[in-house]
Amino acid sequence: MRTLWFEQALLPSGWCASVRFRIEAGRFAGIETGVDPAPGDDRHHIAVPGTPNLHSHAFQRLMAGFAEVRSGPAGDDFWSWRDLMYRLVAAISPDDLAAIAAMAFVEMLESGFTRTGEFHYLHHRPDGRPYDDIGEMAAALAAAAERTGIGLTLLPVFYAHAGFGGTSPNSGQCRFVTDIDPFCRLHDASARAIASLPDAVIGVAPHSLRAVTADELAALVTLADNRPIHIHIAEQTREVDDCLAWSGQRPVDWLLSRFSVDSRWCLVHATHVTPAECRAVAECGAVVGLCPVTEANLGDGVFPAADFFAANGAFGIGSDSNVRIDLAEELRLLEYGQRLTLRQRTALAAPGRSNGRVLFDAAVAGGHTALAGGGVLRAGEPADLVELAPAMLDTGDRALDHWIFAKGKVDRVWRAGREVVAGGRHHDRAAIAGRFDVVARRLLS
Repeated sequence: MRTLWFEQALLPSGWCASVRFRIEAGRFAGIETGVDPAPGDDRHHIAVPGTPNLHSHAFQRLMAGFAEVRSGPAGDDFWSWRDLMYRLVAAISPDDLAAIAAMAFVEMLESGFTRTGEFHYLHHRPDGRPYDDIGEMAAALAAAAERTGIGLTLLPVFYAHAGFGGTSPNSGQCRFVTDIDPFCRLHDASARAIASLPDAVIGVAPHSLRAVTADELAALVTLADNRPIHIHIAEQTREVDDCLAWSGQRPVDWLLSRFSVDSRWCLVHATHVTPAECRAVAECGAVVGLCPVTEANLGDGVFPAADFFAANGAFGIGSDSNVRIDLAEELRLLEYGQRLTLRQRTALAAPGRSNGRVLFDAAVAGGHTALAGGGVLRAGEPADLVELAPAMLDTGDRALDHWIFAKGKVDRVWRAGREVVAGGRHHDRAAIAGRFDVVARRLLS
């Protein structure tokens, strides 16, 4: 058992002073408020919950910064970026994936993310043949999670088609593609790969409406049962146009009219939605997975978050392509995108409320729902804590505002009761970064 005492901590009931956390076997055994520090307590400043990162493609950390050269006179978009991504990932081995993912996970923990939702579709050998152990790439992700200490919600991706209506996949997608029966075996193998990790969760991820048929999606929903279901949707205007041409409906409208979408579902991006779709998603309880840094990097567009907030919609934050891993920047860019679109300040907070607090609370709650874990400072839950670096006059909500909008810093992170970040650096950063550099130089040269 260990005890951590904080001057302030953000509990589910709000900010509390003089808080002692008792931690046993990686979980909170008890939480006391209004108590003086006792001999043997580790003493700290401000504690907030670790935030779930609800959408990540860890392998794409490899190409961060390597897709910023304009490809032609017409300009670049998501689809030209995707072609580059397909070329870069063709040679990644399981050992390479473990090294790349570990680097991404280190940066997540240093940023304040304590659980990641890995939307994992790099399943097969470069020529498309399954590995002898069909879950080998999932095991590489599990190894990276174990080494870094991050919580893992693994979301094996079903990817069968290149376009709406069952279009045949192209050669660049051969590492991703599977049918339902092999996918069920892959899902079982993935569950076994993460079984030894503390509080790991398995979910299901139909890649997108363009990558599955209606019958396949129905089979995946049955497979998921009560576990998380994540899907890319309405990220690009071309995707919306193609869905309209195929079905006569927009993607979100098509999904909600045919499936019982509820809080198990995470609709990733949902960038291009109508006001009616916004309200419908909010009413059904699905979480929208927003990834503002990646959405900006890819030129996706800006999700109508102000309208969604007004409808009491739930959202969480993801680092997606991992071009830059920074929780505070994701939240800041979410707010600033609304300010630029609406041409007003404090776009998402109600009168008298702190922007930082509203954004942070919503991201923690939505991420917890979408990943079936993480982000709750309550007895019995995993002991995932983040200590913000102290700054002048920082208390309560002001600490969150300073961290998100004035570039405050994360000082320490505890994941499942183990301190994994101190002084802003992961305890194994040097070795993990060294291994990543070797892999990146070989694959990118």
